[in-house]
Amino acid sequence: MKATALYEGSYSVDVSKKFLPFDPAVHHTKDRPASLFVYVQPFIVKTKNDLIILDTGLGFRDAQDRFILHENIRKAGYTPEDVTLVLMSHLHFDHAGGMVFAENSNLQLSFPNAEYVIQRGEWETAYSKPSKSYKTEIFDVLQRSNSVHFVEGSGRLNKEISYELTGGHTEFHQVFLIEEDGETVLFGGDILPEPEQLLRKFMAKYDFDGRRAMELRIEYGKRAAAESWTCLFYHAKSKAMGKVGFDGEHFNIIAV
Repeated sequence: MKATALYEGSYSVDVSKKFLPFDPAVHHTKDRPASLFVYVQPFIVKTKNDLIILDTGLGFRDAQDRFILHENIRKAGYTPEDVTLVLMSHLHFDHAGGMVFAENSNLQLSFPNAEYVIQRGEWETAYSKPSKSYKTEIFDVLQRSNSVHFVEGSGRLNKEISYELTGGHTEFHQVFLIEEDGETVLFGGDILPEPEQLLRKFMAKYDFDGRRAMELRIEYGKRAAAESWTCLFYHAKSKAMGKVGFDGEHFNIIAV
C-alpha cells in the first residue's frame, strides 16, 4: 500500500466561505481579518485492488488553467482514469469541490471510472439544509452520473476498506480505515485534520458538535497510537502523514 499527499495549496477563508490563495511569503494575515488559514491536500492511496482518492480538494485550477488535482495525480505516477474509488469524509466545498471539473464550460466527473462513496445522511443534509459550505451543483453532476455509492452508519466497503460514522464536524461525517498486509491507514477527514489538533485540546466553532469532535480526536489519536496506524492529515501545514505516539497524557507525531 502506498499513500501520497496531493497538496493543492494554502488558503484563507472567512464568513463568506470563499477560499482565497494565501502564500505567507507574499500575503499578510492582517490583510485577511477574521479569516481561518488552511492547507488543503487530498490523498491518493494505491492498494493491490484499488486506486483510491480520499476527499477531492477545492477543485481549483493553476495559473496555466490546469486542474490542480489531476496534475498532482499525474505527478504521483497515475492518471485520473485509473482511480476506482473516491472516498468522501463529508461534502463541504473544501473537501468536495474536486469531485467534478469544468470542461468546455460543462461540469463533468473528475474520475469517470470511479465509485464515489458518500454517507447518505451527508448527501441529504447538503440538499435539505442550505449552507454556503455545500455546493449542490456539484452533487447534481454526480446524481446524473449513477456513480454514487451511498453508505449508512459504519461498516465495511470491502475486505480492505472500512468506514466509521463519526459526526462531530458535520452531522454525518465519516472516517476511513484502509488495511493491507498488516498496515493500516486512517483518513480522519475533519475529525483529525492536522497534527496540531491532537497536540492541543480545544473545541472548534466550525464543528457541528465541537465537544464531540474534540472527544473523537482524542479517541482516534489513542487508537492510532495503540495500533500503529499511519494517519493522513488533510489540513496539515507539515507532517501530512504521520504515526501517533501517546505516553498516557500527551500525543506526539512522527512524520512518515
